Amino acid sequence: MTQALVIFAVLAWLLQIGLGGWQIRHFNRAFDRLCRQGTVGVGRSGGRFQPRVVLALAFDAERRVCGSLLMRGLTIFARPQPLTHLHGLHQQDLRPDVIFPEDRACRTALSLAIAPKS
Repeated sequence: MTQALVIFAVLAWLLQIGLGGWQIRHFNRAFDRLCRQGTVGVGRSGGRFQPRVVLALAFDAERRVCGSLLMRGLTIFARPQPLTHLHGLHQQDLRPDVIFPEDRACRTALSLAIAPKS
């Protein structure tokens, strides 16, 4: 019985590693495409038991959003999604409290993505 539990735990751990790699590969591909579009700002939010949020925005030479991705979730099945409603907006017009009024994690991630870099 103990041997079966150990085998099950090892198989679950290996599956977690494999699916985690799969998720990272999809995110990296989406992020690479975003980086080719312009200057990228990235924000991350989330806690230990809350859905984590990664938000990245690509800005063109006029500081308008030309590309975006949002990845949120607790599991390895979270996939990057575009935020097309932000495309074309100027960096100064991005107000996290207006864009995400009900989602604190997305507000935090957006605030970090548009913050001036030092």
